[in-house]
Amino acid sequence: MNWRRVAALAVLLPLAACMLGPDYQRPAMQVPQSFKEGTDWQRADANPQAAIDSTWWRMYGDERLNQLVEQALQANQSIAVAEAAYRVALATVAANRAGLFPTVTAGFAGTRSGGVAQAAGAARNSGAPAAVPGNSVVMLGSVSWELDLWGAVRRQIEQAKANAQASDAQLAGTRISIAASLATTYFELRQADYDLQALNAQRDIDARLLAMTQTALAEGYASSDDVLSAQQTFETITALLQATATAREQDEHAIAVLTGVPPASFSIAADPDYRFVAPAVPLALPAQLLERRYDVVSAERSAAAANAGIGVAVAAFFPTLSLSADGGFAHDTLAHLFTVPYRFWTLGPDLAQTLFDGGARTAAEHEARARYDESVATYRNTVLAAFQSVEDSLSSINHLQTQEHAVAKVLNDNLRLFASKQAQFDAGAVGQQDVLAQRLTLIQARQSLRDTEALLTQSHVLLVKNLGGGWQQDHAGVAAHAAASG
Repeated sequence: MNWRRVAALAVLLPLAACMLGPDYQRPAMQVPQSFKEGTDWQRADANPQAAIDSTWWRMYGDERLNQLVEQALQANQSIAVAEAAYRVALATVAANRAGLFPTVTAGFAGTRSGGVAQAAGAARNSGAPAAVPGNSVVMLGSVSWELDLWGAVRRQIEQAKANAQASDAQLAGTRISIAASLATTYFELRQADYDLQALNAQRDIDARLLAMTQTALAEGYASSDDVLSAQQTFETITALLQATATAREQDEHAIAVLTGVPPASFSIAADPDYRFVAPAVPLALPAQLLERRYDVVSAERSAAAANAGIGVAVAAFFPTLSLSADGGFAHDTLAHLFTVPYRFWTLGPDLAQTLFDGGARTAAEHEARARYDESVATYRNTVLAAFQSVEDSLSSINHLQTQEHAVAKVLNDNLRLFASKQAQFDAGAVGQQDVLAQRLTLIQARQSLRDTEALLTQSHVLLVKNLGGGWQQDHAGVAAHAAASG
């Protein structure tokens, strides 16, 4: 017999067999041609291949921010959890791939026996009262292979690969979320730096105005209501200072945890002169979100895995065919063990079919189809939520840009008003209280502009995150990684 032909046939047989269950197709979705809230420069129709850089946080031009994000990507424990889950998924792919190959085992056993039973037998046979101990040496090898006739194993591999790709997307999503959370919190902290400076300046002016009002009350030029009003303004600013200081401290604590260090050993020096930037973000077309949004990709890959699960459940209705072979040598001495007269072997197929299981396989198929329907609904809902989040971010940026222009104009107007009021004071036309009140309004206008700039930068970070943060799915990556590790 030509054993090479037999081996080749055994390899090709399961590969040529059918794969039960539906072949996967991405669930249909209604995808718009462009984003509703995208302005002309944001629509990206002229350059649909534009993509966000994977190190997008560098576009804000802050080296301290760069260091913090890179530290978080290395040390954050949420990322470590997601990375471990991804490695588990890859190991599952490799484990399922092993089901396509035979299982080969080998064993060796040696025994020596003797005693009363052996002595009694020897006495009956020869009349001798003594017994000689006996040896037994066995060398055994076996091969077993369950052929994947109906594609159950291949569907399991397909399911495991899809789950691994979903896990890969979840890992990417965790990294992007950590980077975005750190950047947003960092910009909130820098916003608090300026707010604390502005509120302290307002508090100083309010304290001076309160003192002047109290003096005016003593001289009969002001009422007690005027003093109460000035006192209330002073206390309100004091309360705002405490709330802002609390927010900054908590932002600093959050950044410490995101970077994997205890808050007690972490601090960021204040920088009230920090300048916020809001660089242009390359906007993907809505259809590209299906490839660039980690949560969308994860949901789509989960649907693919659930679809493969249907094939696994359907294959359970069909018989299984296993090929097995056992062979070895047995003798009472090791020296003569590997000789032809003492070899033994068995070879044969094993065909099995479940005849009755009380409806367990039918229930398993119904469960698999229900899980697929559930995953499809989840995928479609995730896509809709992705579109919404991008539209929300674009809407926020558009209105904040308009707000920034308006607040900047208010600041310029207040600069002129303050200069005019100061000139009137120098000419003796108005009192110091009028100048301080106008200066207070000027400080508030400048703070409003800086706060709007901070919010605009934070909105840009959220837009980057909602567009996928520079990540794009790679279906081949998991398969290649699994094949290499397998």
